[in-house]
Amino acid sequence: MAVVRGEAWILPDAAEAVRLGRGDVAIIRGPDPYTVADDPATPPQAVIHPGQRCTTPEGEELARMSELGVRTWGTSPEGATVLLTGTYQMHGEVSRRLLRALPALVTVAGGDDSPLIALLAQEVVKDDPGQEAVLDRLLDLLLIATLRTWFARPEAGAPGWYRASGDPVVGPALRMLHHDPARAWTVASLAEATGVSRAALARRFNALVGEPPMSFLAGWRIALAADLLREPGATVGSVAEQVGYSTPYALSTAFKRRRGVSPQQYRRAAA
Repeated sequence: MAVVRGEAWILPDAAEAVRLGRGDVAIIRGPDPYTVADDPATPPQAVIHPGQRCTTPEGEELARMSELGVRTWGTSPEGATVLLTGTYQMHGEVSRRLLRALPALVTVAGGDDSPLIALLAQEVVKDDPGQEAVLDRLLDLLLIATLRTWFARPEAGAPGWYRASGDPVVGPALRMLHHDPARAWTVASLAEATGVSRAALARRFNALVGEPPMSFLAGWRIALAADLLREPGATVGSVAEQVGYSTPYALSTAFKRRRGVSPQQYRRAAA
């Protein structure tokens, strides 16, 4: 959520209320509900449901809330406050690693001159060909910029894998593991690829990331496998090949060791 004009308060159910001014950005971690208001004392007037369906708190439909223009809803097109909102529907194991590192509410002061917010505000009301792709990429950029600013704060408690991504040795090693998990990596081959000794890589990786390289790789592979198993038509064999296990049995053994259930049981529970 970003403030284009005016100011607003965000009142999460599980965190303290926070005031946002023009150019400020907030990231609210779902799925818990939250309230947006001009003042913390203002009672809710509308409930936004999935799919941007709007009702009163008593359940009465508010159809007029969606009649102000393309991707625009509210009570008046000339309102004192204008907000940009976007939602990521993330249910995967890979995204969960990031979400676990975030508090319920992240706020970053953007000032009055954020080019991304201004560009999003211009583009969101258009209905040109390819508009959804444009808005998705702009929203991604705003999210990444906000997270970078947040994690740069000492009090943010950025996870080890994030902090280590900027290290001249561990950063390249992490990118290789992320981008090519199916490769038969060893500490020795990873050290050779990063240009340091095996002992130096192992020591530095463990110190910065918080776990040894092969342990990190195993967790990354299982997270990828968990997401791939949700896809239609996926088999344990096809997933095993994509994430670096030689046989379906090898993946099943590693998956059950990490998750406590077999890949088949996990897929049935996630369906």
